[in-house]
Amino acid sequence: MEYRKLGNSGLTVPVLSFGTATFGGGSEFFKAWGSTQVDEATQMVNLCLDAGVNLFDTANVYSGGAAEEILGKAIRGKRNQVLISTKATFPMSDDINDHGSSRMHLVKACEDSLRRLDTDHIDIYHMHGFDAVAPIDETLKALDNLVQSGKVRYIACSNFSGWHLMKSLSVSERYGWSKYVAHQAYYSLLSRDFEWELMPLGIDQQIGTIVWSPLSSGMLTGKYNRNQPLPADARVAQGGSPVPSEATDLERLYTIVDSLKEVAAEVNKTVAQVSLNWLLQRPTISNIIIGARNEEQLKQNLGAVGWNLTLEQVKKLDKASEQRLAYPYWHQAQFPMLQSLPDLYGGKQKA
Repeated sequence: MEYRKLGNSGLTVPVLSFGTATFGGGSEFFKAWGSTQVDEATQMVNLCLDAGVNLFDTANVYSGGAAEEILGKAIRGKRNQVLISTKATFPMSDDINDHGSSRMHLVKACEDSLRRLDTDHIDIYHMHGFDAVAPIDETLKALDNLVQSGKVRYIACSNFSGWHLMKSLSVSERYGWSKYVAHQAYYSLLSRDFEWELMPLGIDQQIGTIVWSPLSSGMLTGKYNRNQPLPADARVAQGGSPVPSEATDLERLYTIVDSLKEVAAEVNKTVAQVSLNWLLQRPTISNIIIGARNEEQLKQNLGAVGWNLTLEQVKKLDKASEQRLAYPYWHQAQFPMLQSLPDLYGGKQKA
């Protein structure tokens, strides 16, 4: 297993972590992800640890807290061997204060997660989304208090825009509070929007990236093929996709998959393994969250490390996955000498 620093922090993490959204199956949405219970979850945790994967990602909203509870039981007796990442912000009930990033909600959410996980601290605590209603200084002061109390080791954010993250970093720096060390974001060969603003920000501010849905809800696993019906047993068809799959350009998807298959044949790896390895070559990436409904899927995903694509293979995948840039990024791309990432789009507008 390869390990990297998480952004500009002193925390070392494996390049792969195991996501537990498949634990519990507490609703129709999460059942489409998986319904892993304690016994199988324990086996998966042990399999991860044997492979050097000691970071486990969860969230309070996954199956209404059941995923945290199952993870807590699965790591029982192994807490000093693992790192736990969990999240708060999204609604946990209909209570008017049971959502968001206010001090009231975050303190309660953290205490509830600690109880469900059966632990006294959270290693990486994410804001699952940006709360535009709660004052940013209130959120960050509450998080700093959680760090000072020992209940949280590091704070991070997820699904922020560039200005959300930059303003948060500025406020923390102004008051000397704990700063976000990582941003958990959606990024894959199929969706490269992350490169436009968030990746350059990550380079400039030394923010590590933790990637969620690196296979775009299974669309980059090799199940989706040109001239074949869309797979009925996939998460997308079953209504469990967290990404806007209905807007997917199928022709572009098939072009990417065609290139993935070519590269996979060259390196004797699976399409999914090549997709994950491509991400590991990108700037700012500290960690990729892999999920699995069963042990076989987990073993296959673990095979994405221990080797590297060649520069030529990376460029082939880059070319196949090029996408139209939004303004002002298409304008900026015309001047690669001014960019921190001059090669990602070849210094040209992709119209």
